Amino acid sequence: MILSVSRRTDIPQFYPDWFFDRLMEGYLYVKNPMNSHQISRIDLSPEQVELIVFWTKNPEPMMKRIRELEDIPFYIQFTLTGYGKDIEPGLPDKRRLTDVFRNTAEQVGKDRMVWRYDPIFLNGRYREEYHLRAFEEIARGVCGLTDKVVISFLDKYGKTERNMKGIPVEEMNEEGMKKLAGRLAGIAGTYGLRIEACAEKTNLSSVGVSRGSCIDPVMAEHLIGGPVCRRKDKNQRMECGCLESVEVGTYDTCLSGCRYCYANDSVEAVKRKSTLYDVHSPLLCGKVEEGDRITQRKAKPVREDPTLPFL
Repeated sequence: MILSVSRRTDIPQFYPDWFFDRLMEGYLYVKNPMNSHQISRIDLSPEQVELIVFWTKNPEPMMKRIRELEDIPFYIQFTLTGYGKDIEPGLPDKRRLTDVFRNTAEQVGKDRMVWRYDPIFLNGRYREEYHLRAFEEIARGVCGLTDKVVISFLDKYGKTERNMKGIPVEEMNEEGMKKLAGRLAGIAGTYGLRIEACAEKTNLSSVGVSRGSCIDPVMAEHLIGGPVCRRKDKNQRMECGCLESVEVGTYDTCLSGCRYCYANDSVEAVKRKSTLYDVHSPLLCGKVEEGDRITQRKAKPVREDPTLPFL
């Protein structure tokens, strides 16, 4: 199976010891976000975990333990944008994060690195020209450290709209998206980067941006060393091209405080949930309570023939 670590929170930045300790223990628990009394037990044995996909805005805290993954293929999706503290208040300076990107790539190899510049939105401060300058500065900084950049435009989830309250966002039509995406594609090409779009309804291929997959079958096959079962993740949006994966994160636990966040309900919700953090618990920021039902999650092999050895 593929582990998604995590769409719901930044485990590499805030909870790396919890995750690596769970790998050592060989299992973890995940509560169903729609029914908190339903808990899945995830088997983390090397026989079950075939690939780990990390999602993060700062993997530096995780890197001290990254060598513990010598027997498990993985790659890192590193979100690095041009927004300031008004939008991403909990992150270090972006030039420092560019150095973190470099250091991470030098440790794990550029084939395990994906740069994400998302989500993109426009307002009085963050105009199109601002994004182009920021994108080029970051592209220059990560040139040679990755082959791929992923972009997406802001989606207005309910939590996103609440977290963005007070921040103006201009509506972008299809023509405007294509214009900006095309200019970003030109910059990406200058720095040797393949550019893809994440779950966009608008087809941007005409301006040089192909449809992408964050949990990518091409990267999976490269890192695993053989063909994979290309099962689309039914839990994601129709436009999403991701492979099926097992999500291990918990909502309302990311401490970055990004205003466009779709995973945190509010600052108050994060404060409440973070008080439950226990590095030794099988649950991330949670406890097993009376009435909870724990069931073993069935793992689906990602390799086409799981009896074949890695190549």
